[in-house]
Amino acid sequence: MTIIDTRGLSCPQPVLLVRKAIEAGQKPLQVLTDSATARDNVRRLAERLGLSVTITEANDEFTMTLE
Repeated sequence: MTIIDTRGLSCPQPVLLVRKAIEAGQKPLQVLTDSATARDNVRRLAERLGLSVTITEANDEFTMTLE
């Protein structure tokens, strides 16, 4: 599983990093973020590309699994 750490990055950087990884065939992905906006944008991208998304939250950070 490829891990992409986007904590501390503002949009659109998290979305661009995730898109690049998906286009390179790096699946499944685990995306770490500390931004609700990035969480929502990455989820929309993944779902638009046909991936399932699981999100967990702990300590104001989100872990997203894209498969």
